[in-house]
Amino acid sequence: MTTTLYGIPNCDTVKKARTWLLENGHDFAFHDFKKQGLSRELVAGWLEQLDWETLVNRKGTTWRKLSDERKAQVVDKASALELMLENPSVIKRPVLQGAGPVSVGFSADAYAAKFKDGA
Repeated sequence: MTTTLYGIPNCDTVKKARTWLLENGHDFAFHDFKKQGLSRELVAGWLEQLDWETLVNRKGTTWRKLSDERKAQVVDKASALELMLENPSVIKRPVLQGAGPVSVGFSADAYAAKFKDGA
């Protein structure tokens, strides 16, 4: 399976992840989900492996800009899926797929452990 990094290119955490992957010689595709969008099937697949509360970034600007009414509607996997499809920027970044289980966020140590087994 191809390793794909999902995110937004100007996000600092995404930049760090991309730099780490390049500097450590890992081939990967970058998917800008703001420009390229996300399919329902893809995000639903992430939600099969990750809790919706992990994927929805409630500390980010996009979440904070939502109305209180809209925030209150996000109560489970299904409602989180709809929110992430409407506003991909609310997804915690980056999402890494294809190197073991799907992961969210970046730390050099976590990526080193993830790729240690030859992924």
